[in-house]
Amino acid sequence: MSVRLRLTLSYAGFVLVAGFLLLSLVWLFLLRYVPDGAIEAAQFVPNRSDLLRAFAPRAEWAMVFLVAFGLAGGWFLAGRILAPLARISDAAELAGNGSLSHRIRMDGDDDEFRRLADVFDTMLARLEAHVDEQERFAANASHELRTPLAITQTMLEVARKDPDRDVDLLLERLQAVNTRAIELADALLLLHRTSRAPAADDPVDLSLVAEEAAENLLPLAERRGVSLEVGGVAAPCRGSEALLLQLTTNLVHNAVVHNLPVGGTVTVTTATEPGAVLLRVENTGPELDAADIPVLLEPFQRGRGRARTPGADHAGTGLGLAIAQNIVTAHRGELRFVPQAGGAVVTVRLPA
Repeated sequence: MSVRLRLTLSYAGFVLVAGFLLLSLVWLFLLRYVPDGAIEAAQFVPNRSDLLRAFAPRAEWAMVFLVAFGLAGGWFLAGRILAPLARISDAAELAGNGSLSHRIRMDGDDDEFRRLADVFDTMLARLEAHVDEQERFAANASHELRTPLAITQTMLEVARKDPDRDVDLLLERLQAVNTRAIELADALLLLHRTSRAPAADDPVDLSLVAEEAAENLLPLAERRGVSLEVGGVAAPCRGSEALLLQLTTNLVHNAVVHNLPVGGTVTVTTATEPGAVLLRVENTGPELDAADIPVLLEPFQRGRGRARTPGADHAGTGLGLAIAQNIVTAHRGELRFVPQAGGAVVTVRLPA
């Protein structure tokens, strides 16, 4: 049986029980006190049997009426009450068929159905945003992965048609393109892993992680003429040391390669505040547009007008900041990217 039919039968049953109780009260508190024998009086006075013969048929018709009234009224009331649920069901069916843009937008009182509809609308909005993000990611990943293959095919076709081809130069270029493709595939796997795997809960000192990341990237900074400084205080937190090292490495690497061509600086500091630890990475360079900041945290996005010196040591995949954002989210933290006059400041706030 449908919910509406079950509610209708329930309403009718309650009405029938209420009518039976009412008739029982009439019997208990009225008819039982009327004598059953003949009553001597100047005129006819009905006794209990007379009242029962007159009352019983009408009581039966009253019960029939109550059953019919309960069924009809219950069917109507159940339909009115369940009408919002039908709208939610229709929206769920549309979502199941792939239409995530539909919203219920239920009006009326703030009751259980209204709250359920609002929660369902919020869920649909998040699903739509997630699906759109995944579609953009798939399209961008396909484009990025296709580029090295297309370059390889072009170089092979040119070399095949060139009788004076330099095999060593061709192999060197193919090696560079292949390395680029491997780095991109590794970055895609890391992005997928950081977006799904929960963070560990090990004790980690963020200041030591910052020192290790800076030490690993110091040769790159020296080659590019960038001064790399690390400072701050001990910043104990809990999480995955490997992921936090990847986070810090990505931020520092991004700050080094997107810097001034000559004489740039990168400053990495750690600090504490009540209930949280902070990691701050500041660099010099061209001023960024504030409107570009949210886009930079998405996969495959690169800033406009950011200084880059040609070289293989900074051929970015456009995934570094997206991976950093995923790691921060996995650690229940917050990442803020603030442009300033001549560079930018990235601040990571994690629970202490």
